[in-house]
Amino acid sequence: MNKKTFLAPAIALLGLTCAAVSAVADDDPVIMTINGKPVPRSEFEYSYNKNNGEDVIDHKTVEEYVELFVNYKRKVEAALEAKYDTMASYKKEFRQYRDQQVEPTLINDDDVEREAQKIYSDTKKRIGPDGLVNPRHILIRVGQNAEEAEMQKAAQRADSIYNAIAQGAKFEDLAVALSQDPGSARRGGEIGWIQHGQTLPKFEEAAFALKDGEVSKPVLTEVGYHIIKMQGHKQLEPYDSLRADIYNFIEKRGIREAMAKNRLKEIAEVKGMTEEQVMDSRADSISALSLDMKYLIQEYHDGLLLFEISNREVWDKAAKDEAGLEKFFKKNKKKYTWDEPRFKGIAYHTRDAADVEAVKKSVKGKKFADWAQILRTTFNNDSTLRIRVEKGLFKKGDNGLVDRNEFGVNDAKIKEVKDFPNNATFGKVIKAPEELSDVRALVVADYQEAMEKEWLKELEARYPVVVNQEVLKTVKPVTK
Repeated sequence: MNKKTFLAPAIALLGLTCAAVSAVADDDPVIMTINGKPVPRSEFEYSYNKNNGEDVIDHKTVEEYVELFVNYKRKVEAALEAKYDTMASYKKEFRQYRDQQVEPTLINDDDVEREAQKIYSDTKKRIGPDGLVNPRHILIRVGQNAEEAEMQKAAQRADSIYNAIAQGAKFEDLAVALSQDPGSARRGGEIGWIQHGQTLPKFEEAAFALKDGEVSKPVLTEVGYHIIKMQGHKQLEPYDSLRADIYNFIEKRGIREAMAKNRLKEIAEVKGMTEEQVMDSRADSISALSLDMKYLIQEYHDGLLLFEISNREVWDKAAKDEAGLEKFFKKNKKKYTWDEPRFKGIAYHTRDAADVEAVKKSVKGKKFADWAQILRTTFNNDSTLRIRVEKGLFKKGDNGLVDRNEFGVNDAKIKEVKDFPNNATFGKVIKAPEELSDVRALVVADYQEAMEKEWLKELEARYPVVVNQEVLKTVKPVTK
């Protein structure tokens, strides 16, 4: 499990919350102490309401949620005690998550509005008094290094198209049928509104010289001959009518983020601080004014700690404990049963018929875990592949060849492999898992769960919790 995948559900389900404070306001009483540290009611209330909304399937009462909250807080306390929060890698990652929330607050709506108006003003200046034009075109392509004969042929074709239009042929139909600009051809030659500087100079010169409804004679540019039809002219619309589009442009192009980063640099220079110090100060200021932001920042802070310590104490530790996993599997072997048999082996295809038996002989008597390496080095160790193999535990329906050969399904559909006409299987049908590798994923998950329970017992002994039941009764679930 990676940290990004973990953080979202961890925050949503575990209620990651704010670190304990030394003093609590009169209207925010202490709801519990964990290892002697007070937890304000607002922290628990925020966590409870965030994780028990309408979309939550396993809805908890306030009393039921206490155990989840306490277990989480104990894990974070253990991570702090282990000083995981002092690791350089942790600090860097936490700042990245935190700054994603804080950095946007460096600018406000007025800043964005000024930027939007600036974009409009700059655009209007670029467009200039000539405004915008809306041409269609038909293109006959000619390479820049084309020989004279090719140039003449293209010119003649362009002339014939122009003459057809002059005699009444519909421009749009000819564009679809004959234009060698695929993008605009599909739209009947439609290019869209353009301004000076957006296209090839010679094309632009010809287009802006046309009146509405006029069609140009063939115009030669760097890419070929164009026949241009002018559909209309206009000036840039008023700001208010384009405001929504400009705002959408700002969001899509990441301009808002760039503005925030520029503002951060400006503040750092003016105050003689590093950008990191500015962000620390900003986060503190916002947290002092907004409990939601305070607890959101703490979610990232504690969520990363929770990931780190859970990985070390449970997830990664359990997954790598081969001796422990083997022992756990043997002790709980009866738990891992199947509702139907499995075929443990290989379904394979060979180029030569002789290799069908050769494959069986090469792996017979060897450990199942080693089969893939044996087959690879024996049969596919050079540029010529002799076999195609699928190895694993197959239940009925997983593989047509296995279904026919091992489960007796006469009408099984077998997927043939080109150039490998000989199909075979080798292995055995088993009614229940024989070894850890047969159900490793399930065993790892169960072993992790068992280790987690033991860890929680240890944390319970290390970090005592006292809950103020009277304050707990005052927690207000949010109703929507």
